Amino acid sequence: MSFLIVLIGTLAFAVLAPVVGCLLAGLDRKISARMQGRVGPPLLQPYYDVRKLIEKDNVSVNSTEGVYVTCALVFTLLAGGIFFSGGNLLMCVFVVTLSGLFFIVAAYSTRSPYAEIGANRETLQVMAYEPMVLFMAVAFYMASGTFDVGGAFALDAPVITTIWLVFLGFLFVLTIKLRKSPFDLSMSHHAHQEIVRGMTTEMSGKTLAKVEVMHWCENVLFMGWVGLFFVWGNPLSVVLAIVVVLAVYFLEIWIDNNFARVKWQALLKSAWLVALVAGGVNVAVLAFV
Repeated sequence: MSFLIVLIGTLAFAVLAPVVGCLLAGLDRKISARMQGRVGPPLLQPYYDVRKLIEKDNVSVNSTEGVYVTCALVFTLLAGGIFFSGGNLLMCVFVVTLSGLFFIVAAYSTRSPYAEIGANRETLQVMAYEPMVLFMAVAFYMASGTFDVGGAFALDAPVITTIWLVFLGFLFVLTIKLRKSPFDLSMSHHAHQEIVRGMTTEMSGKTLAKVEVMHWCENVLFMGWVGLFFVWGNPLSVVLAIVVVLAVYFLEIWIDNNFARVKWQALLKSAWLVALVAGGVNVAVLAFV
């Protein structure tokens, strides 16, 4: 029965997440433009871009890249289905990480020097944020007594009250996962890097469209992780969670527009330091106090 619920959740996520993610991406562009003194594109410009990509022919150096990107998209949808159907948070983390690994392999398969540098940096980014994400899952279990996301709605108070330090650490690595400056090392939607578009340099047509949709779905999933910290038994907590999610997304846009990109050494050191201090200390307090 739980498999059926996850399957239904995955199908629902596959339908709704691209819509919500597209609107978030359009909102990102609009707010960024306003911060830079520009009018900006229409709210639905990301949809127009993806539709144009779907209409183009695939031109790829290696045909296997499309297979790897498809696998990455499927696992992202599965991770979203697990999370939003109230499933196991730790399994959700592992599945979305597997999606990221397929994306890295897709970039390597193109044999482009720009894409390979981007894939190397993406691997470093996974190494940087994964410890903090695992601390988040463990801290949620220790605060709620279960890895099941649905268990949060049976609590008397939101988990943020006991794992607020983990939440701050997760906000730090969230900038990495959303591919925002100063941590947009492997690829950038703004194409202002020395590696051009990084991992997606050689991707085009339907393959690149799947990458964009995958990022939309990832953003919705990660915002869901943020909202998880603020829900409890009160149904109105969902409204609070949505408000916090929108505030956090605006904060990420502001950071993206106000900080210069750092080197990979600073990314790795800072992310591990945050994980050790925020995640390690909070988990230790829950375990021994």
